[in-house]
Amino acid sequence: MQRLYRERLPGDCLTTVEFAQRVAAISTELGEPVCTYINRRGQVIRVGVGGPRATQIPPVELPRYGAERLCGIRCIATKLQSEPPEQSSLTAMAVQRLDALVVVTLTGAGFQRRGGGATGYAGETYLAHLMPQTHPEGENYPCWNISSPMSLEALAQRDFLGWVEELEAEFQREYVAQNVDEGRDRVLAVGLHTDRATREEFEEGLAELVRLVDTAGGEVLQVVRQKRSRPDSQTVVGAGKVEEIALAAQTSGATLVVFDRSLSPAQSRNLEAQIGTRVVDRTEVILDIFAQRAQSSAGKLQVELAQLEYLLPRLVGRGQAMSRLGGGIGTRGPGETKLETERRSIQRRISRLQQEIDRLQDHRSRLRHQRQQQEVPSIAIVGYTNAGKSTTINTLTNADVYVEDKLFATLDPTTRRLTVPHAVTGKPLTLLLTDTVGFIQELPPPLVDAFRATLEEVTEADALLHLVDLSHPAWHAHIRSVTKILGQMPIAPGPVLLAFNKIDRASTEAIEKATEEYPLAVFISASQRLGLDTLRQKLSQLVLHATDNRMMTYE
Repeated sequence: MQRLYRERLPGDCLTTVEFAQRVAAISTELGEPVCTYINRRGQVIRVGVGGPRATQIPPVELPRYGAERLCGIRCIATKLQSEPPEQSSLTAMAVQRLDALVVVTLTGAGFQRRGGGATGYAGETYLAHLMPQTHPEGENYPCWNISSPMSLEALAQRDFLGWVEELEAEFQREYVAQNVDEGRDRVLAVGLHTDRATREEFEEGLAELVRLVDTAGGEVLQVVRQKRSRPDSQTVVGAGKVEEIALAAQTSGATLVVFDRSLSPAQSRNLEAQIGTRVVDRTEVILDIFAQRAQSSAGKLQVELAQLEYLLPRLVGRGQAMSRLGGGIGTRGPGETKLETERRSIQRRISRLQQEIDRLQDHRSRLRHQRQQQEVPSIAIVGYTNAGKSTTINTLTNADVYVEDKLFATLDPTTRRLTVPHAVTGKPLTLLLTDTVGFIQELPPPLVDAFRATLEEVTEADALLHLVDLSHPAWHAHIRSVTKILGQMPIAPGPVLLAFNKIDRASTEAIEKATEEYPLAVFISASQRLGLDTLRQKLSQLVLHATDNRMMTYE
Protein backbone atom coordinates (compact mmCIF):
# COMPACT_ATOMS: atom_id res chain seq x y z
CA MET A 1 0.00 0.00 0.00
CA GLN A 2 2.89 2.36 0.73
CA ARG A 3 4.27 1.73 -2.76
CA LEU A 4 1.00 2.92 -4.28
CA TYR A 5 1.99 6.48 -3.34
CA ARG A 6 4.90 6.21 -5.76
CA GLU A 7 2.61 5.54 -8.70
CA ARG A 8 2.10 8.30 -11.28
CA LEU A 9 -0.84 7.86 -13.65
CA PRO A 10 -1.15 9.57 -17.04
CA GLY A 11 -3.13 12.79 -16.66
CA ASP A 12 -5.54 11.99 -19.49
CA CYS A 13 -6.91 8.69 -18.14
CA LEU A 14 -9.05 7.77 -15.13
CA THR A 15 -6.82 4.81 -14.32
CA THR A 16 -4.60 2.30 -16.02
CA VAL A 17 -5.33 -1.42 -16.16
CA GLU A 18 -2.10 -2.16 -14.29
CA PHE A 19 -2.85 0.26 -11.44
CA ALA A 20 -6.43 -0.99 -11.00
CA GLN A 21 -5.22 -4.61 -10.98
CA ARG A 22 -2.61 -3.78 -8.36
CA VAL A 23 -5.20 -2.16 -6.10
CA ALA A 24 -7.51 -5.14 -6.64
CA ALA A 25 -4.68 -7.50 -5.66
CA ILE A 26 -4.13 -5.66 -2.37
CA SER A 27 -7.86 -5.67 -1.67
CA THR A 28 -8.12 -9.39 -2.43
CA GLU A 29 -5.24 -10.24 -0.11
CA LEU A 30 -6.65 -8.12 2.71
CA GLY A 31 -10.20 -9.27 2.19
CA GLU A 32 -11.27 -5.62 2.57
CA PRO A 33 -12.19 -2.86 0.13
CA VAL A 34 -9.41 -0.38 -0.65
CA CYS A 35 -9.74 3.22 -1.89
CA THR A 36 -7.07 5.30 -3.60
CA TYR A 37 -7.50 9.05 -4.23
CA ILE A 38 -5.73 10.60 -7.21
CA ASN A 39 -5.43 14.26 -8.21
CA ARG A 40 -5.51 15.56 -11.77
CA ARG A 41 -1.73 15.39 -12.00
CA GLY A 42 -2.02 11.63 -11.65
CA GLN A 43 -0.49 11.61 -8.13
CA VAL A 44 -1.85 9.22 -5.48
CA ILE A 45 -2.57 11.46 -2.47
CA ARG A 46 -4.47 9.09 -0.19
CA VAL A 47 -4.82 5.32 0.29
CA GLY A 48 -7.22 3.79 2.79
CA VAL A 49 -8.70 0.44 3.77
CA GLY A 50 -12.48 0.62 3.64
CA GLY A 51 -15.19 1.97 1.39
CA PRO A 52 -15.47 5.53 0.07
CA ARG A 53 -17.46 6.63 3.10
CA ALA A 54 -14.96 5.26 5.63
CA THR A 55 -11.92 6.64 3.80
CA GLN A 56 -13.27 9.96 2.54
CA ILE A 57 -11.06 13.01 2.79
CA PRO A 58 -12.06 15.45 5.57
CA PRO A 59 -13.63 18.57 4.04
CA VAL A 60 -11.02 20.84 5.63
CA GLU A 61 -8.29 18.95 3.71
CA LEU A 62 -10.01 19.15 0.35
CA PRO A 63 -9.03 21.81 -2.19
CA ARG A 64 -11.23 24.91 -2.24
CA TYR A 65 -13.93 24.69 -4.86
CA GLY A 66 -17.24 26.32 -5.63
CA ALA A 67 -20.65 25.13 -6.72
CA GLU A 68 -19.59 25.47 -10.36
CA ARG A 69 -16.68 23.01 -10.27
CA LEU A 70 -15.43 19.74 -8.82
CA CYS A 71 -12.65 19.22 -6.29
CA GLY A 72 -10.06 17.84 -8.72
CA ILE A 73 -9.71 14.42 -7.05
CA ARG A 74 -11.01 11.04 -8.21
CA CYS A 75 -11.37 7.84 -6.22
CA ILE A 76 -10.49 4.32 -7.41
CA ALA A 77 -12.33 1.96 -5.02
CA THR A 78 -12.58 -1.82 -4.88
CA LYS A 79 -15.71 -3.72 -3.94
CA LEU A 80 -15.82 -7.32 -2.76
CA GLN A 81 -19.25 -8.00 -4.28
CA SER A 82 -19.97 -7.74 -7.98
CA GLU A 83 -22.60 -4.99 -7.78
CA PRO A 84 -22.90 -1.25 -8.41
CA PRO A 85 -21.79 1.27 -5.72
CA GLU A 86 -24.20 1.66 -2.81
CA GLN A 87 -25.85 4.83 -1.55
CA SER A 88 -23.20 5.56 1.12
CA SER A 89 -20.41 5.52 -1.47
CA LEU A 90 -22.33 7.86 -3.77
CA THR A 91 -23.07 10.17 -0.84
CA ALA A 92 -19.35 10.30 0.01
CA MET A 93 -18.65 11.18 -3.62
CA ALA A 94 -21.18 14.01 -3.52
CA VAL A 95 -19.96 15.38 -0.17
CA GLN A 96 -16.39 15.58 -1.48
CA ARG A 97 -17.50 16.65 -4.98
CA LEU A 98 -15.12 14.12 -6.49
CA ASP A 99 -14.33 14.22 -10.19
CA ALA A 100 -15.38 10.59 -10.42
CA LEU A 101 -15.81 7.39 -8.43
CA VAL A 102 -14.47 4.26 -10.11
CA VAL A 103 -15.65 1.03 -8.45
CA VAL A 104 -13.65 -2.06 -9.37
CA THR A 105 -15.38 -5.26 -8.30
CA LEU A 106 -13.35 -8.39 -7.51
CA THR A 107 -13.85 -11.64 -9.41
CA GLY A 108 -13.75 -13.80 -6.29
CA ALA A 109 -11.07 -16.00 -7.86
CA GLY A 110 -8.55 -14.85 -5.32
CA PHE A 111 -5.12 -13.88 -6.53
CA GLN A 112 -2.27 -15.66 -8.16
CA ARG A 113 1.46 -15.30 -8.03
CA ARG A 114 3.05 -13.77 -11.12
CA GLY A 115 6.72 -13.14 -10.97
CA GLY A 116 6.61 -13.33 -7.19
CA GLY A 117 3.95 -10.59 -6.92
CA ALA A 118 0.31 -10.76 -6.01
CA THR A 119 -2.00 -9.62 -8.79
CA GLY A 120 -5.75 -9.43 -8.19
CA TYR A 121 -8.37 -10.17 -10.80
CA ALA A 122 -10.63 -7.21 -11.40
CA GLY A 123 -14.16 -7.97 -12.49
CA GLU A 124 -16.89 -5.56 -13.60
CA THR A 125 -16.12 -1.86 -13.28
CA TYR A 126 -18.58 1.00 -12.66
CA LEU A 127 -18.04 4.72 -13.21
CA ALA A 128 -20.09 7.17 -11.10
CA HIS A 129 -20.00 10.97 -11.27
CA LEU A 130 -22.06 13.96 -10.20
CA MET A 131 -24.51 15.68 -12.54
CA PRO A 132 -25.70 19.30 -12.41
CA GLN A 133 -29.44 19.03 -12.15
CA THR A 134 -32.14 21.05 -10.38
CA HIS A 135 -35.31 19.71 -8.79
CA PRO A 136 -38.54 20.76 -10.59
CA GLU A 137 -39.60 22.69 -7.47
CA GLY A 138 -36.36 24.62 -7.48
CA GLU A 139 -34.51 22.78 -4.70
CA ASN A 140 -31.19 21.12 -5.46
CA TYR A 141 -30.79 17.48 -4.57
CA PRO A 142 -28.03 14.87 -4.98
CA CYS A 143 -27.93 13.74 -8.57
CA TRP A 144 -25.39 11.34 -9.97
CA ASN A 145 -24.94 9.00 -12.89
CA ILE A 146 -23.78 5.38 -12.67
CA SER A 147 -22.54 3.71 -15.81
CA SER A 148 -23.41 0.20 -16.85
CA PRO A 149 -20.73 -2.44 -16.13
CA MET A 150 -17.65 -2.00 -18.29
CA SER A 151 -14.21 -3.56 -18.60
CA LEU A 152 -11.03 -2.02 -17.25
CA GLU A 153 -9.69 -1.68 -20.79
CA ALA A 154 -12.72 0.38 -21.87
CA LEU A 155 -12.43 2.57 -18.76
CA ALA A 156 -8.70 3.16 -19.27
CA GLN A 157 -9.27 4.36 -22.85
CA ARG A 158 -11.55 7.23 -21.78
CA ASP A 159 -10.25 10.77 -22.27
CA PHE A 160 -10.47 11.76 -18.62
CA LEU A 161 -9.39 15.41 -18.81
CA GLY A 162 -11.66 16.23 -21.75
CA TRP A 163 -14.57 14.47 -20.06
CA VAL A 164 -14.16 16.24 -16.70
CA GLU A 165 -13.76 19.62 -18.39
CA GLU A 166 -17.06 19.10 -20.23
CA LEU A 167 -18.68 18.07 -16.93
CA GLU A 168 -17.45 21.20 -15.16
CA ALA A 169 -18.67 23.32 -18.06
CA GLU A 170 -22.16 21.93 -17.42
CA PHE A 171 -21.84 22.82 -13.73
CA GLN A 172 -20.74 26.31 -14.73
CA ARG A 173 -23.78 26.81 -16.98
CA GLU A 174 -26.11 25.58 -14.23
CA TYR A 175 -24.40 27.86 -11.72
CA VAL A 176 -24.80 30.93 -13.93
CA ALA A 177 -28.42 30.02 -14.67
CA GLN A 178 -29.24 30.20 -10.97
CA ASN A 179 -28.40 33.95 -11.01
CA VAL A 180 -26.56 33.77 -7.74
CA ASP A 181 -26.23 37.10 -5.96
CA GLU A 182 -22.56 37.26 -5.03
CA GLY A 183 -23.31 39.79 -2.29
CA ARG A 184 -25.49 37.36 -0.31
CA ASP A 185 -24.60 34.24 1.61
CA ARG A 186 -26.34 31.11 0.33
CA VAL A 187 -27.56 29.54 3.55
CA LEU A 188 -28.57 26.07 4.69
CA ALA A 189 -30.71 26.41 7.85
CA VAL A 190 -30.69 23.56 10.39
CA GLY A 191 -33.30 23.11 13.10
CA LEU A 192 -33.21 20.66 16.02
CA HIS A 193 -36.55 19.63 17.53
CA THR A 194 -36.08 18.36 21.08
CA ASP A 195 -38.57 17.18 23.68
CA ARG A 196 -38.53 20.63 25.31
CA ALA A 197 -40.56 22.21 22.49
CA THR A 198 -43.84 21.40 20.78
CA ARG A 199 -44.02 20.97 17.03
CA GLU A 200 -45.60 24.42 16.65
CA GLU A 201 -42.93 26.12 18.80
CA PHE A 202 -40.18 24.39 16.83
CA GLU A 203 -41.59 25.49 13.47
CA GLU A 204 -42.11 29.04 14.73
CA GLY A 205 -38.48 29.18 15.90
CA LEU A 206 -37.28 27.83 12.56
CA ALA A 207 -39.35 30.40 10.66
CA GLU A 208 -37.84 33.12 12.86
CA LEU A 209 -34.35 31.84 12.03
CA VAL A 210 -35.15 32.17 8.31
CA ARG A 211 -36.27 35.76 8.89
CA LEU A 212 -33.09 36.50 10.85
CA VAL A 213 -30.97 35.17 7.99
CA ASP A 214 -32.93 37.27 5.51
CA THR A 215 -32.50 40.36 7.70
CA ALA A 216 -28.76 39.68 7.92
CA GLY A 217 -28.58 39.63 4.12
CA GLY A 218 -28.53 35.90 3.44
CA GLU A 219 -30.67 33.68 1.25
CA VAL A 220 -31.98 30.42 2.74
CA LEU A 221 -31.74 27.73 0.06
CA GLN A 222 -32.91 24.77 2.12
CA VAL A 223 -34.09 23.91 5.65
CA VAL A 224 -32.96 20.67 7.32
CA ARG A 225 -34.88 19.36 10.36
CA GLN A 226 -33.76 16.84 12.95
CA LYS A 227 -35.74 15.23 15.79
CA ARG A 228 -33.80 14.17 18.88
CA SER A 229 -34.63 13.89 22.55
CA ARG A 230 -31.60 16.04 23.37
CA PRO A 231 -28.77 17.74 21.44
CA ASP A 232 -25.69 15.68 20.68
CA SER A 233 -22.73 16.93 22.73
CA GLN A 234 -20.34 16.75 19.77
CA THR A 235 -22.37 17.70 16.69
CA VAL A 236 -25.81 18.78 18.03
CA VAL A 237 -27.69 16.70 15.45
CA GLY A 238 -25.73 13.42 15.40
CA ALA A 239 -23.14 11.98 13.02
CA GLY A 240 -25.61 10.65 10.45
CA LYS A 241 -27.43 13.97 10.16
CA VAL A 242 -24.15 15.85 9.83
CA GLU A 243 -23.35 13.77 6.76
CA GLU A 244 -26.78 14.61 5.33
CA ILE A 245 -26.18 18.31 6.03
CA ALA A 246 -22.77 18.14 4.34
CA LEU A 247 -24.35 16.52 1.31
CA ALA A 248 -27.15 19.10 1.18
CA ALA A 249 -24.64 21.95 1.51
CA GLN A 250 -22.53 20.64 -1.35
CA THR A 251 -25.40 19.87 -3.72
CA SER A 252 -27.21 23.16 -3.09
CA GLY A 253 -24.08 25.30 -3.33
CA ALA A 254 -24.53 26.68 0.21
CA THR A 255 -21.74 28.89 1.51
CA LEU A 256 -22.98 29.00 5.10
CA VAL A 257 -24.77 26.63 7.51
CA VAL A 258 -26.85 28.25 10.28
CA PHE A 259 -28.16 26.39 13.33
CA ASP A 260 -31.28 27.46 15.21
CA ARG A 261 -29.55 27.34 18.61
CA SER A 262 -26.34 28.41 20.29
CA LEU A 263 -23.35 26.20 19.56
CA SER A 264 -20.45 25.58 21.90
CA PRO A 265 -16.96 26.30 20.53
CA ALA A 266 -16.26 22.56 20.30
CA GLN A 267 -19.50 21.90 18.43
CA SER A 268 -18.72 24.68 15.95
CA ARG A 269 -15.26 23.26 15.26
CA ASN A 270 -16.56 19.69 14.86
CA LEU A 271 -19.32 20.75 12.48
CA GLU A 272 -17.06 22.87 10.29
CA ALA A 273 -14.50 20.07 10.08
CA GLN A 274 -17.13 17.52 8.99
CA ILE A 275 -19.30 19.71 6.78
CA GLY A 276 -16.50 21.66 5.12
CA THR A 277 -18.56 24.88 5.12
CA ARG A 278 -18.60 27.81 7.51
CA VAL A 279 -21.00 27.12 10.40
CA VAL A 280 -22.61 29.77 12.62
CA ASP A 281 -25.36 29.71 15.22
CA ARG A 282 -28.40 31.86 15.90
CA THR A 283 -26.45 34.13 18.26
CA GLU A 284 -23.87 34.99 15.60
CA VAL A 285 -26.60 35.86 13.10
CA ILE A 286 -28.20 38.25 15.61
CA LEU A 287 -24.80 39.80 16.36
CA ASP A 288 -24.25 40.34 12.63
CA ILE A 289 -27.64 42.08 12.34
CA PHE A 290 -26.79 44.30 15.29
CA ALA A 291 -23.46 45.17 13.68
CA GLN A 292 -25.26 46.24 10.50
CA ARG A 293 -27.95 48.23 12.33
CA ALA A 294 -25.82 50.08 14.89
CA GLN A 295 -25.71 53.75 13.90
CA SER A 296 -24.67 55.73 16.97
CA SER A 297 -21.26 55.48 18.61
CA ALA A 298 -22.91 54.03 21.72
CA GLY A 299 -24.62 51.32 19.70
CA LYS A 300 -21.40 50.43 17.89
CA LEU A 301 -19.57 50.16 21.22
CA GLN A 302 -22.15 47.78 22.61
CA VAL A 303 -22.20 45.62 19.47
CA GLU A 304 -18.40 45.37 19.37
CA LEU A 305 -18.32 44.33 23.03
CA ALA A 306 -20.93 41.62 22.42
CA GLN A 307 -19.03 40.31 19.38
CA LEU A 308 -15.71 40.15 21.22
CA GLU A 309 -17.22 38.40 24.23
CA TYR A 310 -18.74 35.87 21.84
CA LEU A 311 -15.47 35.43 19.93
CA LEU A 312 -13.10 35.07 22.90
CA PRO A 313 -13.93 31.43 23.85
CA ARG A 314 -14.00 30.45 20.16
CA LEU A 315 -10.39 31.31 19.36
CA VAL A 316 -8.63 28.24 18.08
CA GLY A 317 -4.83 27.94 18.15
CA ARG A 318 -2.82 25.86 15.72
CA GLY A 319 0.33 23.90 16.34
CA GLN A 320 1.74 24.22 19.83
CA ALA A 321 -1.16 26.01 21.45
CA MET A 322 -1.18 27.66 24.85
CA SER A 323 2.56 27.23 25.43
CA ARG A 324 4.25 29.35 28.08
CA LEU A 325 7.78 30.52 28.61
CA GLY A 326 9.03 30.47 32.17
CA GLY A 327 10.80 28.45 34.81
CA GLY A 328 9.65 25.31 36.54
CA ILE A 329 7.65 22.26 35.65
CA GLY A 330 4.80 22.98 33.27
CA THR A 331 5.98 26.42 32.25
CA ARG A 332 8.74 25.61 29.76
CA GLY A 333 7.85 25.88 26.09
CA PRO A 334 8.55 27.63 22.82
CA GLY A 335 7.18 30.92 24.07
CA GLU A 336 3.95 32.82 23.60
CA THR A 337 1.76 31.60 20.75
CA LYS A 338 -0.35 33.63 18.37
CA LEU A 339 -3.45 32.35 20.14
CA GLU A 340 -2.32 33.80 23.45
CA THR A 341 -1.43 37.09 21.81
CA GLU A 342 -4.85 37.39 20.16
CA ARG A 343 -6.62 36.40 23.36
CA ARG A 344 -4.75 39.01 25.39
CA SER A 345 -5.44 41.67 22.74
CA ILE A 346 -9.16 40.87 22.77
CA GLN A 347 -9.27 40.92 26.56
CA ARG A 348 -7.66 44.36 26.63
CA ARG A 349 -10.13 45.62 24.05
CA ILE A 350 -13.05 44.18 26.05
CA SER A 351 -11.80 45.95 29.18
CA ARG A 352 -11.60 49.28 27.32
CA LEU A 353 -15.07 48.82 25.84
CA GLN A 354 -16.53 47.98 29.24
CA GLN A 355 -15.02 51.17 30.67
CA GLU A 356 -16.49 53.24 27.83
CA ILE A 357 -19.90 51.61 28.30
CA ASP A 358 -19.69 52.31 32.05
CA ARG A 359 -19.13 55.98 31.19
CA LEU A 360 -22.07 55.78 28.80
CA GLN A 361 -24.21 54.36 31.60
CA ASP A 362 -23.18 57.21 33.88
CA HIS A 363 -24.03 59.78 31.19
CA ARG A 364 -27.47 58.29 30.56
CA SER A 365 -28.06 58.01 34.29
CA ARG A 366 -27.41 61.75 34.67
CA LEU A 367 -29.82 62.52 31.84
CA ARG A 368 -32.49 60.36 33.44
CA HIS A 369 -31.88 62.05 36.80
CA GLN A 370 -32.36 65.48 35.19
CA ARG A 371 -35.63 64.34 33.64
CA GLN A 372 -36.82 62.95 36.97
CA GLN A 373 -35.97 66.25 38.69
CA GLN A 374 -38.20 67.99 36.18
CA GLU A 375 -40.93 65.57 37.29
CA VAL A 376 -41.68 64.51 33.74
CA PRO A 377 -42.99 60.91 33.80
CA SER A 378 -41.40 58.47 31.36
CA ILE A 379 -42.67 55.43 29.52
CA ALA A 380 -40.46 52.89 27.72
CA ILE A 381 -41.86 51.00 24.75
CA VAL A 382 -40.83 47.35 24.92
CA GLY A 383 -41.79 44.37 22.83
CA TYR A 384 -40.67 41.62 20.54
CA THR A 385 -38.61 42.71 17.57
CA ASN A 386 -40.66 43.97 14.60
CA ALA A 387 -43.72 44.53 16.80
CA GLY A 388 -44.02 48.12 15.54
CA LYS A 389 -42.35 50.09 18.34
CA SER A 390 -40.63 52.60 16.06
CA THR A 391 -43.78 53.09 13.99
CA THR A 392 -45.74 53.74 17.17
CA ILE A 393 -43.38 56.42 18.50
CA ASN A 394 -43.24 58.02 15.05
CA THR A 395 -47.04 58.17 14.86
CA LEU A 396 -47.53 59.47 18.40
CA THR A 397 -44.71 62.03 18.54
CA ASN A 398 -43.85 62.77 14.88
CA ALA A 399 -40.38 61.39 15.53
CA ASP A 400 -38.14 60.40 12.66
CA VAL A 401 -37.06 56.96 13.86
CA TYR A 402 -35.93 54.56 11.13
CA VAL A 403 -38.67 52.06 10.25
CA GLU A 404 -38.39 48.88 8.19
CA ASP A 405 -40.31 45.61 8.10
CA LYS A 406 -37.32 43.63 9.33
CA LEU A 407 -36.08 42.26 12.64
CA PHE A 408 -34.04 44.68 14.77
CA ALA A 409 -34.50 47.61 12.41
CA THR A 410 -33.47 50.04 15.20
CA LEU A 411 -31.08 49.51 18.11
CA ASP A 412 -30.47 52.90 19.66
CA PRO A 413 -33.04 54.24 22.17
CA THR A 414 -34.92 57.33 21.07
CA THR A 415 -36.78 59.59 23.55
CA ARG A 416 -39.50 62.05 22.50
CA ARG A 417 -42.05 64.19 24.33
CA LEU A 418 -45.70 63.22 24.10
CA THR A 419 -48.65 65.29 25.24
CA VAL A 420 -51.74 63.41 26.45
CA PRO A 421 -54.91 64.54 28.22
CA HIS A 422 -54.70 64.27 32.01
CA ALA A 423 -56.76 61.31 33.18
CA VAL A 424 -58.41 63.41 35.96
CA THR A 425 -58.33 67.09 35.03
CA GLY A 426 -58.28 66.71 31.25
CA LYS A 427 -55.47 69.27 30.99
CA PRO A 428 -52.44 68.53 28.80
CA LEU A 429 -49.94 66.20 30.44
CA THR A 430 -46.40 65.88 29.09
CA LEU A 431 -44.56 62.60 29.32
CA LEU A 432 -41.44 61.11 27.75
CA LEU A 433 -41.77 58.14 25.40
CA THR A 434 -38.65 56.02 24.76
CA ASP A 435 -38.25 53.51 21.92
CA THR A 436 -35.97 50.65 23.04
CA VAL A 437 -34.20 47.73 21.36
CA GLY A 438 -36.46 44.85 20.40
CA PHE A 439 -36.44 41.59 22.33
CA ILE A 440 -36.29 38.11 20.87
CA GLN A 441 -36.74 34.58 22.12
CA GLU A 442 -33.68 33.43 24.06
CA LEU A 443 -31.91 36.77 23.75
CA PRO A 444 -28.16 35.92 23.64
CA PRO A 445 -26.42 36.61 27.00
CA PRO A 446 -23.58 38.61 25.35
CA LEU A 447 -26.20 41.02 23.99
CA VAL A 448 -27.96 41.36 27.35
CA ASP A 449 -24.65 42.18 29.01
CA ALA A 450 -23.38 44.51 26.27
CA PHE A 451 -26.69 46.39 25.96
CA ARG A 452 -27.08 46.96 29.70
CA ALA A 453 -26.70 50.70 29.10
CA THR A 454 -29.63 50.62 26.69
CA LEU A 455 -31.76 48.22 28.74
CA GLU A 456 -31.46 50.53 31.75
CA GLU A 457 -33.93 52.78 29.91
CA VAL A 458 -36.45 50.01 30.60
CA THR A 459 -35.72 49.59 34.30
CA GLU A 460 -35.54 53.34 35.00
CA ALA A 461 -38.81 54.22 33.24
CA ASP A 462 -41.88 54.96 35.36
CA ALA A 463 -43.97 52.55 33.28
CA LEU A 464 -43.78 50.28 30.25
CA LEU A 465 -45.83 50.06 27.09
CA HIS A 466 -45.60 46.41 25.97
CA LEU A 467 -46.35 46.30 22.25
CA VAL A 468 -47.42 43.00 20.67
CA ASP A 469 -47.77 42.17 16.98
CA LEU A 470 -51.22 40.55 16.96
CA SER A 471 -50.91 39.59 13.29
CA HIS A 472 -48.02 37.26 14.05
CA PRO A 473 -49.14 33.64 14.58
CA ALA A 474 -46.77 33.28 17.56
CA TRP A 475 -47.95 36.37 19.47
CA HIS A 476 -48.57 34.25 22.58
CA ALA A 477 -44.93 33.10 22.58
CA HIS A 478 -43.75 36.68 22.00
CA ILE A 479 -45.56 37.86 25.12
CA ARG A 480 -43.98 35.07 27.16
CA SER A 481 -40.50 35.84 25.82
CA VAL A 482 -40.71 39.56 26.61
CA THR A 483 -42.17 38.87 30.06
CA LYS A 484 -39.36 36.41 30.78
CA ILE A 485 -36.67 38.94 29.78
CA LEU A 486 -38.31 41.69 31.87
CA GLY A 487 -38.38 39.30 34.83
CA GLN A 488 -34.60 38.85 34.52
CA MET A 489 -33.90 42.58 34.82
CA PRO A 490 -31.80 43.55 37.87
CA ILE A 491 -34.41 46.15 38.81
CA ALA A 492 -38.10 45.33 38.51
CA PRO A 493 -39.74 47.57 35.86
CA GLY A 494 -42.79 49.67 36.63
CA PRO A 495 -46.42 48.92 35.70
CA VAL A 496 -47.05 47.61 32.20
CA LEU A 497 -49.74 48.48 29.66
CA LEU A 498 -50.29 45.77 27.06
CA ALA A 499 -51.07 47.07 23.57
CA PHE A 500 -51.87 44.80 20.63
CA ASN A 501 -50.62 46.37 17.39
CA LYS A 502 -51.32 45.67 13.69
CA ILE A 503 -54.98 44.83 14.27
CA ASP A 504 -55.63 45.76 10.63
CA ARG A 505 -53.64 42.64 9.63
CA ALA A 506 -54.78 40.36 12.45
CA SER A 507 -57.50 37.76 12.04
CA THR A 508 -60.86 38.08 13.78
CA GLU A 509 -60.11 34.94 15.80
CA ALA A 510 -56.85 36.42 17.09
CA ILE A 511 -58.54 39.66 18.13
CA GLU A 512 -61.34 37.80 19.92
CA LYS A 513 -58.89 35.54 21.73
CA ALA A 514 -56.67 38.45 22.80
CA THR A 515 -59.70 40.40 24.03
CA GLU A 516 -60.86 37.44 26.09
CA GLU A 517 -57.44 36.72 27.63
CA TYR A 518 -56.34 40.36 28.13
CA PRO A 519 -59.46 42.47 28.75
CA LEU A 520 -57.42 45.49 29.96
CA ALA A 521 -55.23 45.65 26.84
CA VAL A 522 -55.43 48.30 24.13
CA PHE A 523 -55.91 47.40 20.45
CA ILE A 524 -54.26 49.68 17.90
CA SER A 525 -52.78 49.92 14.43
CA ALA A 526 -49.93 52.42 14.53
CA SER A 527 -49.47 52.46 10.76
CA GLN A 528 -53.18 53.06 10.12
CA ARG A 529 -53.61 55.38 13.16
CA LEU A 530 -56.35 53.22 14.68
CA GLY A 531 -57.05 53.31 18.43
CA LEU A 532 -54.47 56.01 19.20
CA ASP A 533 -56.86 58.19 21.23
CA THR A 534 -57.64 55.26 23.50
CA LEU A 535 -53.93 54.56 23.78
CA ARG A 536 -53.20 58.15 24.87
CA GLN A 537 -55.88 57.92 27.58
CA LYS A 538 -54.51 54.62 28.83
CA LEU A 539 -50.97 56.04 28.88
CA SER A 540 -52.18 58.98 30.97
CA GLN A 541 -53.80 56.63 33.48
CA LEU A 542 -50.68 54.46 33.49
CA VAL A 543 -48.21 57.27 34.33
CA LEU A 544 -50.49 58.72 37.02
CA HIS A 545 -50.72 55.31 38.64
CA ALA A 546 -46.94 54.86 38.33
CA THR A 547 -46.09 58.29 39.76
CA ASP A 548 -48.52 57.80 42.66
CA ASN A 549 -46.80 54.54 43.50
CA ARG A 550 -43.39 56.23 43.24
CA MET A 551 -44.45 59.00 45.65
CA MET A 552 -45.75 56.40 48.09
CA THR A 553 -42.40 54.60 47.83
CA TYR A 554 -40.50 57.81 48.58
CA GLU A 555 -42.71 58.54 51.57
